[in-house]
Parts: sequence; structure tokens; C-alpha cells
Amino acid sequence: MRLIERYLDAHDYEVLNVGYPSRSAPISALAARVADEIRDWHADVPLDFVTHSLGGILLRAAVDAGALPLARVQRAVMLGPPNTGSELADLLPHIPLVGRLYRVMTGPAGVQLDTSAMGVPAQLPPVPFQVGIIAGTRSWNPLFSAILGEPNDGKVRIERTRVAGMRDFIVVPYWHPLLMTPTQVHEQILHFLTTGRFRPLDTDRSDAGRDTGAPPD
Repeated sequence: MRLIERYLDAHDYEVLNVGYPSRSAPISALAARVADEIRDWHADVPLDFVTHSLGGILLRAAVDAGALPLARVQRAVMLGPPNTGSELADLLPHIPLVGRLYRVMTGPAGVQLDTSAMGVPAQLPPVPFQVGIIAGTRSWNPLFSAILGEPNDGKVRIERTRVAGMRDFIVVPYWHPLLMTPTQVHEQILHFLTTGRFRPLDTDRSDAGRDTGAPPD
């Protein structure tokens, strides 16, 4: 997220770049940790958020649990969030040997991102704050893409990045681990944080698109 931090800093944002040990704890504990990091930072004003992958789930979980008051969240842009889970978490933890490696690589939180009704994503309510979703359409992991089955970014199906209550939605031609890198993404983040909408994409491009996901103002 360092490149996004630099971009927003150059456009007059004061940025707190919050990291967390994603493999160390379940989602509830990670969400509480992130909320604690934010609690005293400009405590009297609402904040904008930019998240990648699991970070979007942690933001939703922190607000839902009350660890992060809803009044503190103004707008958020989520990059490749598994908002309704990922089929990787459905399958990989249950394969001998592979499952052990998956648990080591993702930790308890990764196992909680399954698509079942008991998974953490399914337990979270619609987002109660302004959210824009940026989903990727490229993958450099053919095995994961084969498991995911439908158009995906190598970790999450495009359709599973959506969340009820989102304000805007676009897809861009990038791989999940690199969604935070391109200038095109940085520009869209800034546009949403400023206006509450993404900037219109070039509709001639077959690998990019837009869906507001919400009625117009």
C-alpha cells in the first residue's frame, strides 16, 4: 500500500498506513487490532479508508463489532475484497498437505474466508458507509483461477468482491497482488474519495467496466 500512500500524500491527504500480521489471528482479533491503531488518530473527524483484500473484511468487521464507530468512516475504497468469500478457502484447507500449507500461508483469517453461510463474510451485514469496489480481471496463477472457475483476479472471483450497499464498482485488468500498484487505480481511488463515485472508464476496453451498484443520487 506504500504507493497508494505516496500518491494520496502528494494530493494533500494525510495518510496513516496501518499494517497488521494477517497470518497471526482470526478476523475478529485482526479487526480489533486495526481499530485500536486508528482510534486516536484524528479522533474528532471522520476518515476515508483504502483497503486491499482481507483489509476490506477487517474494516467491515470492525464497524460491525463496534470497535470502529460508524461515525468515523466517511468513504472507503476496497481493492479485491473477498466480500462474499473465496472458493480457495472452500477447497484448499481440506486437501491433505495442501491444506497445511494453506493454513500456514494464510493463518486463521484465511480459513474464515470461505463462501459458506458460516464463513465470516456471510455473517457481516451490508456496508453502512460509502464504499467503492475495484476488482481485478487478470491472474498469473492458473491453478487458483481453475479453482475459482469464473472471471477472477487469481484470489477472488469478480462477483465475490461485490457487497450489498456498495456505492460504485469497477473492474480493471490487474492481478490481485498488484491491484494497489497501477496509476490508473490510484487515480480511481482519489476520485472516489473526493466525489463518492469512480471516474468513467474507457468503455472500448473489453477488460474494464463499471457498475454503480446503487441508484443515482
